[in-house]
Amino acid sequence: MHKNCLFIAIHKEPESFIELGNLLNSLKITYKDAGVDLAKIKTAHKTIENLISDTHKFKTGILSGYGHYAGLLEIGNNKVIAMHTDGVGTKVLIAQMAKRFDTVGIDCIAMNVNDVICVGAEPIAFVDYIAVRKANERLVHEIMKGLVEGARQADVAIVGGETAVMPDVITGYEQAFDLAGTVIGMADKDKLVLGNKIAYDDIIVGVESNGLHSNGYSLVRKVLLRKYKIRQKVSELGSTLADELLRPTRIYVKPVMEILKSVEVHGLAHITGGAFTKLTRLTKRFGFELGSMPEPHEIFKLIQKHAKISNREMYSTFNMGIGLCVIVPRGVEDAVIDTFRTHGMRSSVIGKVVDTSGVYIGKLKIA
Repeated sequence: MHKNCLFIAIHKEPESFIELGNLLNSLKITYKDAGVDLAKIKTAHKTIENLISDTHKFKTGILSGYGHYAGLLEIGNNKVIAMHTDGVGTKVLIAQMAKRFDTVGIDCIAMNVNDVICVGAEPIAFVDYIAVRKANERLVHEIMKGLVEGARQADVAIVGGETAVMPDVITGYEQAFDLAGTVIGMADKDKLVLGNKIAYDDIIVGVESNGLHSNGYSLVRKVLLRKYKIRQKVSELGSTLADELLRPTRIYVKPVMEILKSVEVHGLAHITGGAFTKLTRLTKRFGFELGSMPEPHEIFKLIQKHAKISNREMYSTFNMGIGLCVIVPRGVEDAVIDTFRTHGMRSSVIGKVVDTSGVYIGKLKIA
């Protein structure tokens, strides 16, 4: 998929959020209130899809260009290249507030490789793009440390990149920057996982997240930075706010590659922006019933408490403790769970495929 993400950053210092909180303390805050109107973004994505689809005539072998987790290009001999581009969103602002830059590179790798594996492709190469307000060797070095660690976790080679100094574009904090990257993966055409094999009564295995990962930060900043300072220890979290918000996105590449080689997999969904509504990307013929979700992490409870928003919006915005869904036929779910366990990741059966379209958290329909 050629995915164009619209990141809307609210450039406020933490103190201004605290002042704003005195006025808005009793109000419910939604993602739209935080500056991210998902309906408008969806409309923009449709416009992008219509525009870029016309370019597919320039080359042969285009299998997928929009609407899934990666763009797919057939190159012959049953081989397919998968490509995906993504960034870290406004999580970079948290890094800038906390002046900690050694983990966002892990997030950047994760947001790319976790998407490309969802089509059954193995990540093989990565290039990064770092845009900074001004030349800063320490800043770039710290970001690169995270990128290298993410590459190690994903077994992917960083083969190039670009660092741009753009003081008129990258503004705000003294050490302001943005970060994005592109991953290339490879797959056998007959082993692609595109959701077309999903069947009624398939099992959904959910794999634990590491917290917020890299989505929903516009809402998180608006809600929590009016209540707490970035380096403040929050009793509910057992850590400082910065420590919690900068937890790097979990990388699922190694266990998923093993699973793809050992059992039949019908679908994979990386739970990022749009959260569990992402499941509808896999198939329109069936629905997804998530009836055994784990207890949400404390960070999600804290956000919901202060934002005063519904379960529907929470499960449509945040991963709520599940970073990846693996859809498999009945009988192989234990093998999937065992594989994740050997890689130190908890997973469990969280639901099943149903014959009514949509996504359901218990009886609550979220998509």
